[in-house]
Amino acid sequence: MSRLPVLSRRAALLALMPMALAACATVKQPVSASRHDPATVARYGAMPDERFPLPATDISRVDAKWLRQLVAYDTYERPGTLVVDTRARYLYLVQEGGMAMRYGIGVGKAGLEFEGNARVGRKAEWPRWTPTRDMIAREPERYGPYAGGVEPGLDNPLGPRALYLFQGDRDTLFRIHGTSEPWSIGKAVSSGCIRLFNQDIIDLYARVPRDTPVVVLQDGPASLVEAPSDYGPV
Repeated sequence: MSRLPVLSRRAALLALMPMALAACATVKQPVSASRHDPATVARYGAMPDERFPLPATDISRVDAKWLRQLVAYDTYERPGTLVVDTRARYLYLVQEGGMAMRYGIGVGKAGLEFEGNARVGRKAEWPRWTPTRDMIAREPERYGPYAGGVEPGLDNPLGPRALYLFQGDRDTLFRIHGTSEPWSIGKAVSSGCIRLFNQDIIDLYARVPRDTPVVVLQDGPASLVEAPSDYGPV
């Protein structure tokens, strides 16, 4: 009676390797869908009670520095002032005790053309949007069809809220608003003024009244010290 050949120890190990690797693959833990903690993700969650139900903003690939957070911010500006640092791509709401609420922003061409002091002369929820004559002249194919204005809604470029900046009684045409293009936060974009994540502009809108002073900087921060800190819910 013939005997089956006996496998060497090396051959046996080689034969078992594919099964071992397959077993490792099956028990591998799934990669998290977001780099952020659940509380942060929740702050950018859906807002179904809005006039136009607002979907969640996917922040899974957004650098944490662009998300709303409380930071140490030593500045000469008094509490309640908005400071827009266009170069750093941040907007600060100055608070007591050397702190500020910081928001990541996207800066459009109009946002790079205004500098100085202003005030929030008007606030609007779910505003209409009309491109300026300069925008239409610069990109007629893109903006010409909207010369008559765009009704409020999820596709409106101003998003769910807008703050209109005035100097005295004159509208500067400078806006702080939401965006239908969340990928643009932290970047310089071709048009618009100062854009925030939609959930962030809703938060900011609720915090600032009309006549809030605003300082728009083009050449650097007005802060003496600015450092991210974990101070709890924002």
